[in-house]
Amino acid sequence: MMESTGSLEAIWIKRAHRSKMDPVHQAELIAGKGLADSVDRSRRRQVSLLEREVWERVTSGLGASLDAAARRANLLVSGVALVRTRGRILRIGATRLVIGGELTPCERMDEALPGLQAALKPEWSGGVFAQVLDGGTIRVGDTIAWEAP
Repeated sequence: MMESTGSLEAIWIKRAHRSKMDPVHQAELIAGKGLADSVDRSRRRQVSLLEREVWERVTSGLGASLDAAARRANLLVSGVALVRTRGRILRIGATRLVIGGELTPCERMDEALPGLQAALKPEWSGGVFAQVLDGGTIRVGDTIAWEAP
């Protein structure tokens, strides 16, 4: 079974706690650390990913069109499903990430759009967090694909 490939649609760096998400065209992933210059990294949650198709479905279901930066994830991807992917390895360009688990949407989501926090809870709709296995430069437009299990 050949899995589809997708695309890295956007990269955001959070430079300070509770600050706006800063869009960039390229960024550096650091093995064992996360996205360079971004705060809110931990050993477990080094980088966060959101699936564009799910974001659009959830926000349109709430009758809104909202910039995906409001989710406060680091990477926006399309063309690959993130649901139930814990332990899988995702390649972005020459880098490799291992999916650690599901991201739980926080109360800040309702500040962006009432009802968003609850709407993002089912089926991993809030995205995933990952650890960086192999670092390197990533760019908007990079191809992404799952490694064979």
